[in-house]
Amino acid sequence: MATTKLQTEISKFMSYALRHAPHEAGLALDSEGWVPFDDLKKTVLDRFDVTEADILEVIESNPKKRFTLLGDRIRAAQGHSVTVDLALNSATPPSKLFHGTSLESWSAIQSSELNKMQRHHVHLSPDIETAKIVATRRKGDYIILEIDAARMHADGHSFFVSDNGVWLTDHVPSQYLSPLAGPAS
Repeated sequence: MATTKLQTEISKFMSYALRHAPHEAGLALDSEGWVPFDDLKKTVLDRFDVTEADILEVIESNPKKRFTLLGDRIRAAQGHSVTVDLALNSATPPSKLFHGTSLESWSAIQSSELNKMQRHHVHLSPDIETAKIVATRRKGDYIILEIDAARMHADGHSFFVSDNGVWLTDHVPSQYLSPLAGPAS
C-alpha cells in the first residue's frame, strides 16, 4: 500500500459504511451488522486505487481493530448508529473501566449520566491509556473518567465486550463515575 494516509482514508470510509451509512456505499447489512466481504471489497475497490491485499492489510493492521472479518463476512466491531444487534453476550466487567471525553461535556455528565448519544452503547476502555487516546481525539481539553464497573454490575447493569475488546453498556449513571486524569483533574 502506498501510504499510511491512504490506509486511514480507507479505514474511515469502511467505518462510515459499516457503522453509519451502508446505503451510501451500496451495502446492505444483515440484522447483526454483517455484509459479504466481496460487497465491501467491490465498494472499496471502486473508490480507491488499491488491491484486495491492501484492504485486508487495513483490516488486520487497524490499531483499534474496528473490523471483524469472519469467513466471507465483515462487520464493524461496534460503534453503529444504524440499527444492528451485534448478538453480544452479557459479560462480567473488570472492576474498573475508563472513558475519555471532552472537559466541556463533564458538567452535563456529572449532573446526569454518561449517555450513548446516537450509538447503541456507551464505549468504555479497559485501561487508562486507551481512554486517553480516545480523549485526546476530542475537541478541546479532555478528562478521563473512571467507572466503578464492579459496583455498577453488582447493582444490575449489563455489560458487553465487543470483538475488539471495547466494553459496552447502555449508560453510566453519575454515581459510578469519578474524574481521574486530564487537564481538569
